[in-house]
Amino acid sequence: MKTTKKLRLLALTAGLVAAAATLGVPSASADPAGSGAAGTYGATALTAASDAVLAADVAGTAWRVDGATGRVVVTVDSRVSPADIAKIKRQAGAQAGALRIERTPGRFNKLISGGDAIYASGWRCSLGFNVRDGAGNYYFLTAGHCTDGAGTWWSNSARTTVLGSTAGSSFPTNDYGIVRYTNSSVTKSGSVGSVDITSAANATVGMSVTRRGSTTGTHSGSVTGLNATVNYGGGDIVYGMIQTNVCAEPGDSGGPLYSGSRAIGLTSGGSGNCSSGGTTFFQPVTEALSAYGVNVF
Repeated sequence: MKTTKKLRLLALTAGLVAAAATLGVPSASADPAGSGAAGTYGATALTAASDAVLAADVAGTAWRVDGATGRVVVTVDSRVSPADIAKIKRQAGAQAGALRIERTPGRFNKLISGGDAIYASGWRCSLGFNVRDGAGNYYFLTAGHCTDGAGTWWSNSARTTVLGSTAGSSFPTNDYGIVRYTNSSVTKSGSVGSVDITSAANATVGMSVTRRGSTTGTHSGSVTGLNATVNYGGGDIVYGMIQTNVCAEPGDSGGPLYSGSRAIGLTSGGSGNCSSGGTTFFQPVTEALSAYGVNVF
């Protein structure tokens, strides 16, 4: 975010700060060679296969265990070559049959650009959800790749209106961060656009969700997988992500994923765009709320 490798962090719009942020179903195609034999694999085999994908360390891959089919679903972006896929299968060895390879358009990236957003000293992202602690102090959540290395946050590109300072950051492994408001004159809204966020919940497969972004506006879709691991490259690997078919583009990182009045996640990264479709991953918001001892309101 503050270096060349972070110039493409997803920056999304979110809950309001005064003066401050479906994909189409991916044209993913299954790789028959990765489908394995008929039947499902047990927990030990699936764990071994999942660990093998991690050990192969191929940038542009995301994977999750699909309990319904008894396979490890490996989603690969456009940079992943047949040789890379062969490397993953070799790493899996006897468990290679437990892998199901699917392709998605574009590249998985953490994107920072564009948007009516929140500004750090050298980049901008978007606010996810306004939150507060038991003592009544106000904060906002955003992506950890946004707060990583950031101190002060402003509401405008001229950096004349201070919002607050980073109070916590977790990236990689997780992708959440928290900023404490220091400007008491800023109105803190518990809404995302016109939607009042009253609670937080964990995602479920098939859940209808909405993402609001300053680059692409409001888009809806559904949760397609849980507990996904995403390898963005350069050592930036995140775990426990929500996988969706909701589109996102540069300028959409850090902002909110919600279902009705329930907060669900924070935009992490993905591939594709809102014209051709793609895949987007979200940090579960309940984990961030628990880590920092705060609540939506």
